[in-house]
Amino acid sequence: MVDPAADSAVLHSWVVEERAQFWGMNGASRELVQEIYEDVDRRDTHHAYMVRLDGEPVALFQTYEPTEDRVSYCYEVREGDIGVHLMLAPAAGRPRPGFSRTLIGSLTRFAFRDPAVLRAVAEPDASNAKALALLDRLGFVRHSEITLPEIDLPEVYLPEKRAVLAFLDRPAALPPAVSHA
Repeated sequence: MVDPAADSAVLHSWVVEERAQFWGMNGASRELVQEIYEDVDRRDTHHAYMVRLDGEPVALFQTYEPTEDRVSYCYEVREGDIGVHLMLAPAAGRPRPGFSRTLIGSLTRFAFRDPAVLRAVAEPDASNAKALALLDRLGFVRHSEITLPEIDLPEVYLPEKRAVLAFLDRPAALPPAVSHA
């Protein structure tokens, strides 16, 4: 899990980079980044994970229940949906061939670890060509372009965002959900 106080400096350094403009936090202070992840930490429906390799942060992975997120205004949420966000750390040192693919494969398995999860939902910025290409490579199916509404709450502000809604059904290699009918 993300430790908002301990991880805010690293997260801040990532989200203020130009390449992270699609997260909408380029002008955020370290304190604001910490406050945002403190808000995530308080919720039962949203989870943030600092992914580490050999003790070094390499990615931020977030999951959320779409019914408790602004994306629910843009599509009919199904039972078994889980929302996902991923930010890779800036490349440091020598490139590691296959690292991103291995990491993302592991995170996909992690997202589907609960047998009740049947489908992952992603909504990257519509102008984020790299994220859209990655989703295509991972097998996500693009559904439509949507506009995520602005959220202006005391604990968090999110501007309106043009996004692409995409879905990934539970991989066949993973066990299906158990029916309790």
